[in-house]
Amino acid sequence: GKWHMGVNCKTRQDHCHHPLNHGFDYFYGMPFTLVNECQGTDDPELAKSLQDTYWFYSQMIIFAVFTLVIGKLSNLFPVKWKIIICLAICGLLHFISWFSSYGFTKYWNCILMRNYDITEQPMNLQKATSNMLKEAIAFIERNKHRPFLLFVSLLHVHTPLITTEKFQGRSRHGMYGDNVEEMDWMVGNLLDVIDKEDLKNNTFIYFASDHGGFLEAHRGNSQLGGWNGIYKGGKGMGGWEGGIRVPGIVRWPAVLPAGTVIDEPTSLMDIYPTVVQLAGGTVPQDRVMDGHTLLPLLRGTEQHSRHEFLFHYCGVFLHAVRWHQKDSGIIWKAHYATPVFQPEASGACFRSGICPCFGDGVTQHDPPLLFNLSQDPSEANPLSADSEPLFGTVMRRIRRAVEEHHKTLTPVPQQLSPYNNIWKPWLQPCCGTFPFCWCHEENNKE
Repeated sequence: GKWHMGVNCKTRQDHCHHPLNHGFDYFYGMPFTLVNECQGTDDPELAKSLQDTYWFYSQMIIFAVFTLVIGKLSNLFPVKWKIIICLAICGLLHFISWFSSYGFTKYWNCILMRNYDITEQPMNLQKATSNMLKEAIAFIERNKHRPFLLFVSLLHVHTPLITTEKFQGRSRHGMYGDNVEEMDWMVGNLLDVIDKEDLKNNTFIYFASDHGGFLEAHRGNSQLGGWNGIYKGGKGMGGWEGGIRVPGIVRWPAVLPAGTVIDEPTSLMDIYPTVVQLAGGTVPQDRVMDGHTLLPLLRGTEQHSRHEFLFHYCGVFLHAVRWHQKDSGIIWKAHYATPVFQPEASGACFRSGICPCFGDGVTQHDPPLLFNLSQDPSEANPLSADSEPLFGTVMRRIRRAVEEHHKTLTPVPQQLSPYNNIWKPWLQPCCGTFPFCWCHEENNKE
């Protein structure tokens, strides 16, 4: 399914970010993300947030190059031609990135791969659902006689909500509901194969979402990004519950009793140590692991989550901290920064399309906003030293946890820097002769 981690680092063929270079033995899916550009009928999604940035940098660099050339030719100041040429190339890349955001994204980045080979460029979205399902079922059938890990990251329920004709109009909740129903059907097919192959009792299945509903996703008056119920905020908002709190559904009939409900905070980072334990391995001991195995909690040998603190980031910026106070069972959450909603009371960042993580787009809180999630899961009533006797005690404990957490972090390159987001032709996956990147699996077979 959707990998969303990219492909290359330095050359078009190094595949440094590819799943096969990160522990997987087989891959079929989309190495990037699904955006409206892949469909070609909706308003551009990437362009909405990047076009203005690309154009601004293009103008600034062109102005700088022009100034340097004038200065060089008139001997106003010494500057090497090499510097001017490098700056001009950088400006050209920003200009091409701005220009390509108006239509080339579909042909260059909406691709399907099998292992290292591109099978479709651009991908056929209407067939993607059946292709993903066939590949997943085939994988189960190939590996049914030995232990296997199957990670299925569906393109549902992500905008542009591609739904096959069979499921269009079936839900009373519009396009989003149709997409959810088709996803449910796909998951059902996978479970049926597990049952048919008599793997049900010895297969651990975990179903979850990576985030809450995307509130800013609209087409006219239609909400395309789901609904977060009583919880505030949504996808990409750092710390609000609406973007974090998702259900996890587990099935393992021979081990876990049906109908069990566990109301404890866990994390998707717990999947890794859980799978390692199931496989009989051990997690690395030379670093602090953010996840904890879920098996004691699921089996009932432990009653509480091993997570005392969870740290909620927006990009590299710490926005909120959750404290699961073990002695009282209370769950506190402190917000250091929250997004500025546009319009103010809308509960989302409709004008920008997605909430920023820093700068003028967020409000810094000193002291932090504090909520008792056990009593106020909607995060509607921030506490203060006047309204909460434990305010000072709680904030001091959370502050100490943040300091301890920071000691465990190692700086890494900023993935969302302007340079790392600019389009680089030498890294562009292409199944033809660049820039004419078009192919289809059937053509490749022929």
